[in-house]
Parts: sequence; C-alpha cells; structure tokens
Amino acid sequence: MPNRLPAGRLRNEFNPDHALLSRVAPGPGKGEDLERFPEGVLKPAFQERYRKLMGSEYELFLRFMATRPIPSIRLNPMKADPHRLRKRLESRGWRLEQIPWYDFGFWVLRGPERLGATPEHQLGLYYVQEAASMVPPVALDPQPRERVLDLAAAPGSKTTQMAEMMGWRGVILANDSNLGRANALSANIQRMGCPNVVVTVRDGRILPKVLSSRRFDRVLVDAPCSAVGEARRSWGALKRWSLRAVRRISRLQKSLALAGYRLLKKGGLMVYSTCTLDPEENEFVVLSLLREGAELVRPEILNLKARPGLTRWEDRELDPALSRALRIYPQDNDTQAFFVALIKKPLDAGGEC
Repeated sequence: MPNRLPAGRLRNEFNPDHALLSRVAPGPGKGEDLERFPEGVLKPAFQERYRKLMGSEYELFLRFMATRPIPSIRLNPMKADPHRLRKRLESRGWRLEQIPWYDFGFWVLRGPERLGATPEHQLGLYYVQEAASMVPPVALDPQPRERVLDLAAAPGSKTTQMAEMMGWRGVILANDSNLGRANALSANIQRMGCPNVVVTVRDGRILPKVLSSRRFDRVLVDAPCSAVGEARRSWGALKRWSLRAVRRISRLQKSLALAGYRLLKKGGLMVYSTCTLDPEENEFVVLSLLREGAELVRPEILNLKARPGLTRWEDRELDPALSRALRIYPQDNDTQAFFVALIKKPLDAGGEC
C-alpha cells in the first residue's frame, strides 16, 4: 500500500467530515467499490488496462475513483488579502484546509452547497478549481513580465492562476478553438480581474502559422483528453472511454503539443498536461517532443506525491527521460488523476525559434 498523507486528509471511512462533504461535492455516490459500480461503467478493456497500469494498487485506485473528491478553491491574491479572505469565510462556518503544493489553494471541508453561488465567487475573490488542476501552472512557474501562451485555455482556471502568479504583469495569450468555450474563458478572466490576458479563438494546431515568428517564454498545453481523472465527479468519462477514442485523441494531442513547442522560444519552458492516465495520451505524446530535440525536466513541487512517468509499457521500452514526468494518481493525494510533463527547448534547437 502506498505512502499517504495524514489520515485527516483522506476521505471515505477515514474522514469524519465525509457526511458534510456529501452535501457539497457533486459526482458519483459515496464510497462505492468495484462491486457497486453501476453496470456498464467499467468496461472490460478499461479494467484490463488499468490493472496493468496500477498493479497491486488497482483496488485502491478503484476505491478512490468511486468516491467524490473534496471540493477545492483557489483564492485570488490580486483582489483580496488571502489571510483576511480565509478568516472571513471561516467566520461564516466554512472549514478550509491548505493545499500543500499551492499557497492560495484550499480544500473546502465544510462550506455552502454551491461554491459558485457566493458573493465572493461572483466578485472573483476565488475560483472553484480541483486541487490537482493547480499543479500544471505550479510546474510551469510563469514569471512577471514574461510572454506566456495557454494553447487550450478554456474555461480558464489555469489561465487565471498563471495571471495571478505573474502578479498581473507580462502577457498571457489564452487560446481556445471553440467560440462558446472561449466566451466562458473570457467571462472567467473578467470575473477574476486579470488585465494581462488576451483571448484568441483559433485551432491551436495552426497557431504557429497564425503567429508567424512570435515566440513565448513559457507555454502551457493542457490538452483535451479522455478525462479519466474527471470520473470522480462524473462517471460519464468512464462510460465513453474506449481504446479507439484514446488513440484518436492522442493524434490531436501530439499535434497540439508540437504546435506549442514550435511557439516556445529557445531556452523556454513548456508544460504538457492532461487529466487522464492512458500512456498514449501522455508519455507517447511527450515522446513526439523528445524526437524534436526537447529536453524533459522533473518539476520540483513540494509536498506533492507523484509517480515517475512510464519508461516501459506493454513490453515496449520507452525513453528513460520520461521518468521525469509526473503521474498523479487519485490515491496519492486524494485528487483527480493528472499527468504533468515539464519540457525545455534547448538553446541550440534548430529552426527559427
């Protein structure tokens, strides 16, 4: 059994606040195990594959996948003093616990039924964001006055997080290919008050042609994916999952990742991330970047438990550098699943960039 966070952070029978959380956390039912997944949710191909991925932790993985995640929020330090805002919320009966890998992130152990319907949310004082979703911006670590590209930005949780990390200085180009999603992105940027973000609506795969010779200090490619990690909130992702769908979306992910890498300046940093665990959507996408000469850097993120990227899959040996990527399993930190890879473009990279 893997090392875990202290017992107070775990849910199910370990967390006495579970009864409170069941009021506020959407998603699947409380504490179901494999035998209690509704028929048709776990497909045989999914079970076979994830037994290989998880090994002896498969049953533990399923137990976490069948339970709701603890809701979490990210305070906006640019609009309100985080300490005062926390005290204000707690004075109204909220119970918050610090997310250890991001200073302004908090699990909501007790709070209102609709976290998105409070005055503080409407005023942009906080963003409702899953705890593991805060990891990619932390890994990228954008700095003030830099030029940053968020290639697939909607609905804007990571965009606004990066804007705040930059102290609203520098510029972020936030792109999404879908107009409706881009409108939601713009609304969240406006609500959070980020003046350093510009929104574009383009197919991310053609952005290198659209932007011509422009290059960015840092790039985030949080790619569309099969969203297995989202299954803790809704089993729809598991019902839709298939190997064919995984392989199809992997082709899109490779195109987006290569587009992001081409827009990265020499010496710049890029994060490729997904909220799923299938190797075709993660390690195999990063392999396509390594073939372009990219370098993989292991992110140093304090107090986050993560596994190394796969260097072997189904009798195939992969590039040892992939071990520098991060695999975040639900049972590690009681979050949704995530994959995060930090990529550097060498100073001697070929081409115009």
